[in-house]
Amino acid sequence: MTGQSYSIYNAVYAVAHSLHEAVRSRAQHRRIKMFAFSNLQPWQLHPFLQGISFNNSAGERVCLNEKREAAGGFDITNLITFPNRSFQKVTVGVLDPSAPKGKELFISGDEIIWHPAFNQVLPISLCNDHCSPGYWKKRIEGKQFCCYDCVSCPEGKISNQKDMDDCFECSKDHYPDKEQKECILKPVVFLSFEGTLGTGLASAALSFFFLTSWVVGTFIKHQDTPIVKANNRSLTYTLLVSLLLCFLSSLLFLSQPGKVTCLLRQSAFGLTFSVAISSVLAKTITVVVAFMATKPGSQMRKWVGRRLAFSIVLSCSIIQGWICSIWLFSFPPFPELDMHSEVQEMILQCNEGSAFFFYCVLGYMGILAIASFIVAFLARKLPDSFNEAKFITFSMLAFCSVWISFFPAYLSTKGKAMVAVEVFSILASSAALLGCIFLPKCYIIVFKPELNQREQLIKRT
Repeated sequence: MTGQSYSIYNAVYAVAHSLHEAVRSRAQHRRIKMFAFSNLQPWQLHPFLQGISFNNSAGERVCLNEKREAAGGFDITNLITFPNRSFQKVTVGVLDPSAPKGKELFISGDEIIWHPAFNQVLPISLCNDHCSPGYWKKRIEGKQFCCYDCVSCPEGKISNQKDMDDCFECSKDHYPDKEQKECILKPVVFLSFEGTLGTGLASAALSFFFLTSWVVGTFIKHQDTPIVKANNRSLTYTLLVSLLLCFLSSLLFLSQPGKVTCLLRQSAFGLTFSVAISSVLAKTITVVVAFMATKPGSQMRKWVGRRLAFSIVLSCSIIQGWICSIWLFSFPPFPELDMHSEVQEMILQCNEGSAFFFYCVLGYMGILAIASFIVAFLARKLPDSFNEAKFITFSMLAFCSVWISFFPAYLSTKGKAMVAVEVFSILASSAALLGCIFLPKCYIIVFKPELNQREQLIKRT
């Protein structure tokens, strides 16, 4: 029996059952007029067709709903073609809407017999294969809408499903994998002691710190010798202590950026360096004033002493302190995540809050350094017994060279490299002050003690 014949069969039996219900209803209700089958109209059976239900001779349930519609299904048939051009329909599955959820469709794949031309592969209604993840569909001009090219996603975008119409970007805290199929969470990184670069910088800072400590110990041990007493011991110790703090301040840049760390590191760096450079400036001015005071009838003798040096260091340091205080109260630095500088990393760094105040701190140190350089250069030819201006000239030249090269290097780098440039500049400039001013003196104190005599210094004048 074909599908059409089966539907007609069920329809005839549905009408028969409705007629049966009409007759039975007449027997139960005498008031209903007897049907005259010769004059029966189709609409008269409508009330009896609603909700009718019966089993046909095949044993299948036939039900009509309130709209007098039968809930039908479909047979899935396999058309088998034979060499003599005859064919046979074989039922290989069924689609039954009234079946339990998830079991509406049933197909028996083992009973399907494919035509040899299909080569046992399902036909597709496309011009080409599917586009895999990592690619997107680009329509081919002049061809059917279903024809397209599979184009690789552009850099920075992905597609994570087949046949996507376009690629999309990952969120700010993710980056695409190499195949551009999925987004990977960016790790949070910062310049720390654990990395190779951080370990090297931290080792250098600690090495210079211990070297400066050794110089301090050497000067304290030989504090009564002429070479230590020659240029104001108080300024010498102030300069050495400030250099110790400069080397330690660089370690703040190698720790995890936090609220306290970001507030302290630039301010600590600016104040300690200002004290160091103002001490160098005071030492240079002291050399000039001391030389001028030796001239007969000079009025500069009243300026010779600790008061002048202390005033220079204090006043220069207070100005830098004001700049840092205004900076911290108006635009304080704070930690932030930089998600754009590196493709595969989120950089935890300190936002300086105000670039203007940051460059004001550096600019003020530059003014002090240039002033120290000029004074030391002009005083370089004064008698050696009073003079360390030559050493200061070289130290300021090295100091200025480091910080002049700092600006282009700092502005051209990003992320951890930017912090590393600043740490390197701090260490290099501090080491220049330590090496140029104090190591020659330590060499004489330790290895040439015979030159550390007042008579020797007087002979060299």
